[in-house]
Amino acid sequence: MATVQIDIPDQQAAALKAYALARGLTVEQCVVQLVEQAAPLAEHSAPVEQEPVRDPKRPIWEVIAARAQALPPEVLERLPEDGASQHDHYIYGLPKREQ
Repeated sequence: MATVQIDIPDQQAAALKAYALARGLTVEQCVVQLVEQAAPLAEHSAPVEQEPVRDPKRPIWEVIAARAQALPPEVLERLPEDGASQHDHYIYGLPKREQ
């Protein structure tokens, strides 16, 4: 197992220790769990080409379309079918609106 040292502010270190303690874990066990929870996101994310922040020659809708096409099929399958009409529910957690 590799050892990695990460420097974080004292306030965040204290919060991490409290979070781990509340769950009956060591800080190391807690960090491992958090990393494992984040790993599925990394496994399914498509590599995104580095694009300039502002490219006056390329409209934003083309940039969005290109990034959407780069998503793997398994990620697209998990997207809700009513995401556009119920965006407040998915973004802010509000109750779904009646259709």
